[in-house]
Amino acid sequence: MSYDIVLHYLAALFYLGLGISIWSHLFKHKDLNKRPILSSLVLLAIIIIQGIAIHIGMLATEHIQINWTLGLSFTLWLGLIVYWFESHFMKINGFQLLLLPLGVIICVLAALIPTSEVSTTIHAQTNLFMVHLITSLFAYSLIALGSLQALIMTGLDNYLHKPQDFSTQPNLLSRVLDAQPPLLVQEKLLFRLIWLGFILLTIAIITGMFVSMNIMGVILPSDHKTFFTLISWVIFGTLLFGRMMWGWRGRIALRWTLFGFALLMLAYTGTRLIFEELIQQGA
Repeated sequence: MSYDIVLHYLAALFYLGLGISIWSHLFKHKDLNKRPILSSLVLLAIIIIQGIAIHIGMLATEHIQINWTLGLSFTLWLGLIVYWFESHFMKINGFQLLLLPLGVIICVLAALIPTSEVSTTIHAQTNLFMVHLITSLFAYSLIALGSLQALIMTGLDNYLHKPQDFSTQPNLLSRVLDAQPPLLVQEKLLFRLIWLGFILLTIAIITGMFVSMNIMGVILPSDHKTFFTLISWVIFGTLLFGRMMWGWRGRIALRWTLFGFALLMLAYTGTRLIFEELIQQGA
């Protein structure tokens, strides 16, 4: 058993323990934002453990290896870094009710289905290509996190607009939603994620142009990945411009975020499907 599997199992175990702790606070009707510094340090330790597991899994060979479980683990890991940092400035501990169980599931999946010889292997020929790969991965993950945040906000917005019967005891879902940060706080976090993702996506596109020029002799390849990536970049750029100029927020921001991510997902997952089909035809 390799070290990345062991560390992912260890991270899942710690996520489970920390998750039980915060869920017990919910059942005891305690304020989730009044958490001791120890829980923050434990979460930081888990983030470090998971980060080491991801590093070993991706760089187990001289080339980069990644599969869907390690991609999920990386996205969760990046999201927890953002959450851990922002939790020192905003009261967002209610997110742990969702993030920690998700961490258990994803880390167990990453341990059960680790990278292997059949995983996607990327040969980083130059340092510029490596920069392009890293920025693309970070941009995709941050925008994915922004889309997850948009889905949470959509659910909370729908919940708040429904008539409530205060004569009955609130169910578990209602208590979890009530424990989430206010929509204005979540919206602030959403646009921080989108800004970071947009900046990194811009860098990924620019470096991708240079890589494409070196390899194929063209600045922008005529393929669906380039098309969907550029359209997604335009959508997020328009959203951020509309936010600055006209104060776009609420459901407009949520819809644009989800639409932009859907196009970006088509760009990357579609590339993987076509790549696998070409390999099968060549075989």
